[in-house]
Amino acid sequence: MNSDRFDWILRGGTVVDGLGGAGVRADVGLAGDRIAAVGDLAGAQAANEFAAAGRLVCPGFIDVHTHSDAYLLIEPGAPSKIRQGVTTEITGNCGASAAPRWPGYTVPSDWLEQQYPGDWHSVAEYRALLDAQKPAVNSAMLIGHRAIRAAVMGIEPRAATKDEIARMAKLLEAALEEGGAGLSTGLVYAPAMHARPEEIQALAKVVAKRGGIYATHMRSEGGTLLEAIDEALDVARASGVRLQVSHLKTAGRANWGKLDAALEKIRAAQAEGIEVASDRYPYTASCTDLDVILPTWAAQGGRAAILGRLRDPAERAKIRAEMAAARDEKYWENVWVGSVRHPDNAPFAGRPIALAAEAWKLHPLDAALRFMETDELFTGGIFFGMSEENMWRILAEPWVMIGSDASIRSPTGPLSHDHPHPRAYGTFGRFLRAALDGKTVSVGEAVRKMTSLPAEHFRLKDRGVLRAGAFADVVALDPKTFRDLATYEKPHQFCEGISAVWVNGTATLRDGKETGARGGRYLTA
Repeated sequence: MNSDRFDWILRGGTVVDGLGGAGVRADVGLAGDRIAAVGDLAGAQAANEFAAAGRLVCPGFIDVHTHSDAYLLIEPGAPSKIRQGVTTEITGNCGASAAPRWPGYTVPSDWLEQQYPGDWHSVAEYRALLDAQKPAVNSAMLIGHRAIRAAVMGIEPRAATKDEIARMAKLLEAALEEGGAGLSTGLVYAPAMHARPEEIQALAKVVAKRGGIYATHMRSEGGTLLEAIDEALDVARASGVRLQVSHLKTAGRANWGKLDAALEKIRAAQAEGIEVASDRYPYTASCTDLDVILPTWAAQGGRAAILGRLRDPAERAKIRAEMAAARDEKYWENVWVGSVRHPDNAPFAGRPIALAAEAWKLHPLDAALRFMETDELFTGGIFFGMSEENMWRILAEPWVMIGSDASIRSPTGPLSHDHPHPRAYGTFGRFLRAALDGKTVSVGEAVRKMTSLPAEHFRLKDRGVLRAGAFADVVALDPKTFRDLATYEKPHQFCEGISAVWVNGTATLRDGKETGARGGRYLTA
């Protein structure tokens, strides 16, 4: 073989190719941005070599449910993802995307505080700004329903008219034309909760026409979980769109018994020909803004209106009474505080809300309202309400892939100051460690769930598999030491055991250290 054929040879590793089978000892040769060969390369030479003996060599992991679209502009090195072995992110989930950003659209609260390297409005402008930052990871962005809806009707808490739906469809079509990968909804959040099924179905038809995907944070993941699944499947039936059920769960102990029925609905839909899959993170606590627990009426109208209600004694009393009636005392035992904004609240970040309540001599409900008011609705909430047994059952389903539901973080710099869920740093280490320890699916199947399965469902061409001709997104890790270290109390901790990462053939991590080279791309169909 010519000595200049390969830029890299990874020698003697256990290759787990992403298709579900067991690992085999082989060499992997990289040339440019592609995998050039997999097999015995003993007679070949390369410009660079990596000793992969004792390592698993896998396709780069694909995080199918993230919120990194804005943060990639700030921390393009994506350290919390690269150090999990993630080389591709699907951004723009739960109805909120960084673009399009037209008047009326308020981006998520954790994005508001940051300084960005430039301004943008359209998807094309966002992509140009992202390309200029030279990200370390690949990304594909879903178009957030909230962004499209706000451009047409602001944050009005009502159903859209036919004319408004038609205008949304035109905006969505333009965003997809500029590189959007599909549509996402967050139907549990205001004002999207007021969207009727016909609104979502009309937009999904636009997505289906372009071969895109529809990902949904459903209207319920607890009390009306089964009805929410039916609604999502009806969107797929009516439009022909590929469907991704985001972070599938049975939230709240009273709903744990619904898992069999939930899984059966999805399996039955697959049997009738609907392309539907799901994702999940390997934790039993969810994380979102603490104010998600406010009564529906109290969460309307935007930040100023909500804070006005919290600061009006009569309105606050009404809010408190409704919340108290809806939740028993045990509920508060499972609520922790995430990120905070007010300095006085800092000691309680990453701790049970009961500790703050005790310190302030308040009921936990009143402590929650105090956090919301003093942090001006920037408080994060961590909610422990899921069954571990159900979590592992969901993760074992052959159509469930891995999604962190988290944006990029870093232990230093502008993304080090908040208090995220540990899934931001640990999702892929935690899941694969369980497989390596024999606690869930086989290692080959675990890798498939993180590579070829998402690549196929999200139509990421030539990604997610180690074979000649595929893009050279490659991870080498130590199966003995690879694990997550992030905790709820101390989340800003990298996984350990990642030895090397290549993204489009660019060596981004080597010998456990970032090289400074970044080869990520924005991916389009």
